[in-house]
Amino acid sequence: MSKICQITGKKAMIGNNVSHSKRRTKRTFDVNLFNKKFYYVEQDCWISLSLSAAGLRVINKKGLDAALTDAVNKGFCDWRTIKVIG
Repeated sequence: MSKICQITGKKAMIGNNVSHSKRRTKRTFDVNLFNKKFYYVEQDCWISLSLSAAGLRVINKKGLDAALTDAVNKGFCDWRTIKVIG
């Protein structure tokens, strides 16, 4: 599973660790991802999504169906990649 939010499309960034002596070494800034189950009323099933905290806020604001259709239209996820639980 890749480290990409299925709702917002956020993914890991690459930057520098900067020490006290200003030496720079590469590091990654990972996304705050977690797996969450939702009941999808329109399809009458449970789905599992890998989302960030910002993605969860989008779902709370817009609703699950509107957030999923926006994410599919923007190309962040596909209907085939959404895991149906039952």
